[in-house]
Amino acid sequence: MINQKPTYKSGFVNIIGCPNVGKSTLMNAIIGEKLSIVTPKAQTTRHRVMGILNTDDYQIVFSDTPGVIKPVYKLQEKMMQFVVNAISDADIFLLMIDVTSNILLEETFISNLIKAQKPIIILLNKIDLITQEALEIKAIEWNEKIPNSNIFPISALQNFNLNTVLNKILEYLPIGEAFYEKDALTDKSERFFVSEIIREKILIQYKKEIPYSVEIKVISFKNEANILKIQAEILVERESQKAILLGHQGQSLKRMATRARIDAEKFFDKKIFLELYIKVVKDWRSNENALKEFGY
Repeated sequence: MINQKPTYKSGFVNIIGCPNVGKSTLMNAIIGEKLSIVTPKAQTTRHRVMGILNTDDYQIVFSDTPGVIKPVYKLQEKMMQFVVNAISDADIFLLMIDVTSNILLEETFISNLIKAQKPIIILLNKIDLITQEALEIKAIEWNEKIPNSNIFPISALQNFNLNTVLNKILEYLPIGEAFYEKDALTDKSERFFVSEIIREKILIQYKKEIPYSVEIKVISFKNEANILKIQAEILVERESQKAILLGHQGQSLKRMATRARIDAEKFFDKKIFLELYIKVVKDWRSNENALKEFGY
């Protein structure tokens, strides 16, 4: 812990919701940096990514968690454990709802949130895509489900009403010392962000099962004076997936690598030399040892 003045506030604000609800977009907007990757595909977020907002008066540690799903294989079980952990250590919950979607959270999950006895702020996201009448109906529904919550209509993408949400968070934020250094922006390493940038480009460029069957392993990260040299492996489960990633004469992989390099150069503000290799690791998503190696 870092010593602060007696009125200093600090706490964990955990963002929870269904897949593709806009959690990553929200945290990136509040922090002012792209810490969580964003794609139109569900289950983009696999890890629990923390973004830290610091001022002279407070430190808010936001957690972007994977979307709540029923696990089908071991990787998804590990992803849902991040959500469970987020429930157990939260000071405040931001429960995000996509007002354009009919996907529902299980009643047991909502019940567990209520049982945690922590402030719940419900964010009705994507309000720019529905009518005022439909929005009012959604607000009534969620007020009935969680009566003591605070409900705010927002658009994370358009940055609408986020300052109002931040002010409400500050009302609930407990007095306490900072958990991280004042200049800290996240708990994740540089290697993690390289792997996420590459995975984001795969999610965007490829279809069907490919994006969900890959994992990225950074095997070399050399920060030299004028250039950052990075080597990474793209792990897949089958030879057929490797062929799809490569494309004709390796052109698909080259396109994706170029897009990843450009984004990484923006993120690190430095010229980057990026080498990518593809490796087949059969059924890695169900392999306990492999999942541990990848931080799940």
